[in-house]
Amino acid sequence: MMVDMKLVPDGEPGSGVGSRAPVGDVELGELLKGCSVGEEAAFARLYDATSTRLFGLVLRVVRDRAQAEEVTQDAYLDIWRNSSRFDPGRGSALSWVMTIGHRKAVDRVRSAEAARRRDTAYQARDQGAAFDQTVEQAHSNLDAQRVRRALEGLTQTQRSALELAYFGGYTHREVALMLGLPLGTAKTRIRDGLIRLRDTLGLD
Repeated sequence: MMVDMKLVPDGEPGSGVGSRAPVGDVELGELLKGCSVGEEAAFARLYDATSTRLFGLVLRVVRDRAQAEEVTQDAYLDIWRNSSRFDPGRGSALSWVMTIGHRKAVDRVRSAEAARRRDTAYQARDQGAAFDQTVEQAHSNLDAQRVRRALEGLTQTQRSALELAYFGGYTHREVALMLGLPLGTAKTRIRDGLIRLRDTLGLD
């Protein structure tokens, strides 16, 4: 089913217009269920309740308003199409929505970085890349792969908390609000995730 979705229903994303009334996580879960059976009204309500926060998160990652709007729209299309996959037993509805937005934003940044590296590599080939530059790039790629594998080894809640705090740039208090957790619990998830990452990567 095609969705006639406008990114800015009544105002610019991030302006606060998209979240007219607070919606609890249980209701967000019900709205996702409605989306899974094609209820466009449920999708519109979900969008109104979450778009300000999701756009803010995406903008923090991509750091470009035009791209953030594109990524946010892409994220909501993904949310609509995959809403049946939401499992309340594995985490909060808000966390599920924010994680999709964050991953889309990270993918956009990685895509842009990959394009930049291809341009750099092309120029380097024309000019004759130095051996030490090639070695440095190889080490950088290996480090990135190690970090990605280490993140995959975390629990979903640890990974979500770390992604919001360190990729999204949110404070511990903001992470707690987004994930629907007490502040102390959010801090514990972040700390435990960092400890597990450290151990996996073999860092001091």
